[in-house]
Amino acid sequence: MHHFASLKLNGSKNTRKMINEQYPKIYLYRRLVQAKLFIDAHYLDNIDLDNIADEACFSKFHFIRQFKNIYRKTPHQYLIFVRIERAMELLKADIAVSVVCYTVGFESLSSFSRLFKRVVGITPSTYLMQQQIIKTRIVESPLAFIPGCFAEKYGWLEK
Repeated sequence: MHHFASLKLNGSKNTRKMINEQYPKIYLYRRLVQAKLFIDAHYLDNIDLDNIADEACFSKFHFIRQFKNIYRKTPHQYLIFVRIERAMELLKADIAVSVVCYTVGFESLSSFSRLFKRVVGITPSTYLMQQQIIKTRIVESPLAFIPGCFAEKYGWLEK
């Protein structure tokens, strides 16, 4: 029968370490979700793997393996993903690339641009220009962005 693992505090770093005992999978999942929520809440901060692993009560390397097994990304890849997703939202709001870079937690414009391109497929500047073009087209021809069947249903199509 499974039982909760015992926890003990390491006095020097005040981090929790698991004693190797069996425990229910739900306990593991809760801790991984807690770590993911920690990343979601603190992506703007200068968090590192130690902070996140401590939040989940795992050793660093065990945490990486477990997180990747569940989410198909390492904690660092997920942190980058969250920051890039937020950057895309800000770029859609027509905010300058350099401002977006530092706003979402990156410390270097070049690393932000490189990672953005790796994740999205285009540079942040190109993405910003595309968003500006889309906004212009919507203003010029709003019905072009509404599906024809929907426009026809509401009588918005010109006859």
